[in-house]
Amino acid sequence: MHRDTRILQAGYEPIERPGAFVGGPQFSATYTTPGSPSDHHLLYGRFQNPTWTAWEAALAELEGGAAVAFASGMAAIAAVFGVCLRPRDIVVLPSDCYYTTRMLASSWLASVGIEVRLAPTRGNQQAGALDGARLLWLETPANPQLDVCDIRLLADAAHTRGALVAVDNTTATAYLQQPLALGADYVVASDTKALTGHADLVLGHVASATPERVEAIRAWRTQHGAIPGPMETWLAHRSVATLPLRLQQQCASALAIAKMLASRSVVREVLYPGLEDHPGHEIAKRQMHAFGCVVSFDLVSQERADAFLTSSKLIRQATSFGSVHSTAERRARWGGDAVSEGFIRLSAGCESTQDLLDDIESALDQAS
Repeated sequence: MHRDTRILQAGYEPIERPGAFVGGPQFSATYTTPGSPSDHHLLYGRFQNPTWTAWEAALAELEGGAAVAFASGMAAIAAVFGVCLRPRDIVVLPSDCYYTTRMLASSWLASVGIEVRLAPTRGNQQAGALDGARLLWLETPANPQLDVCDIRLLADAAHTRGALVAVDNTTATAYLQQPLALGADYVVASDTKALTGHADLVLGHVASATPERVEAIRAWRTQHGAIPGPMETWLAHRSVATLPLRLQQQCASALAIAKMLASRSVVREVLYPGLEDHPGHEIAKRQMHAFGCVVSFDLVSQERADAFLTSSKLIRQATSFGSVHSTAERRARWGGDAVSEGFIRLSAGCESTQDLLDDIESALDQAS
C-alpha cells in the first residue's frame, strides 16, 4: 500500500468496523474508574486521551516510530532535553538552529550545569564538537537559513562517541524526511507548521523507535503536564490526511519561486536546498523526498524587504510557516539570527504556482 494511503487511514477506525470512522474530540478530564486503576485504560485527562491516541497513531505512521504528542514544539524539545541531559553533560547544538531552542539551552540548560556547544549546520561542522557529548541536536534544513547536514553521517559519528542524536524535523516534516530511519534516536517537530498546515493550532511531538525512550518521554509529559488540548489534537489529525497533497503543491511552488528569485538582480542570495548551487543540495537529494515549502532570500536592506512585503497581494506577513496560505517575513525584525536586514523567509502555500510567481515578480519590481 502506498505511504500516502497509509497516512490517510492512520488512526481511524478500520474499514470493516461499523459506525463512525471519523470520531470527534474527547473532552473528558476524568473517567469513571472503580476498583484498581490497572483495570482501566483511561484514568485521568493528564494521563491519557483517546484523541491523542488516534493522533499519535498517525504520527507513528509518518515517523516510523512511536510518537508522543505535546502542547507545542518547544514543549517537545524541552522533553528531550529533560529526559536526556543531566548536570555536567554536554549537548552540541547547531549555531543556526531555531532561535528559541538556543535560548532554552543558554538559559535553562546552562543554569543547571549542562555545557552547551554550538557549531554550524553547514559542512557537518557539529562533528568536530562531539568529544564527551551526551546529546547531539540537529536541525536540517535549519530555520531560517536552510543549511543542510548529513543526518546519517553525524548520527554514526555521535553513536561512535556514545552520544544520543535528536533531530528537529520541523522544516522538512516527517513526510519529506525520516530521521529515525537515518539513525536518529529522537525526532521532534513543531506540528504547528507544515505538518498540520492550516495555521489554526499549536502542537508538537517527539518520536523514537526505542520503546524505553518513548515511555520516558511519555512520563515526562505526564509529570510536567505539557499535554495537548483534545480540540487541537483532533484538528491536527484531520489536517494530516491532506499532508501529501498540500506538501506536493507547496514544494513544487517553492522550487519554482527559488529558481525565479535566483534570476532577479535585486536578490543578492537565494537559499533553498532544491537549487543545484545550494551547498547542501546533494545531501538533501539523498535524505529528503522533496525540498520543503520554505525559501529564504536576501534583498539586502530593510527598505527593499519592506517594500516587497507590502507590495505583495497574496503573501501574508506572518512569523510562522507551512500554512496553505503563503506567508513571509523579514527575519531580522526579531533578532537572534545572523541574517541581514533584508533577509526574508517565505513559505509557499497552496495557491496557484503561477499566481505566486506573478505576485512575487510584481512585488520585486516595487522593491527594486
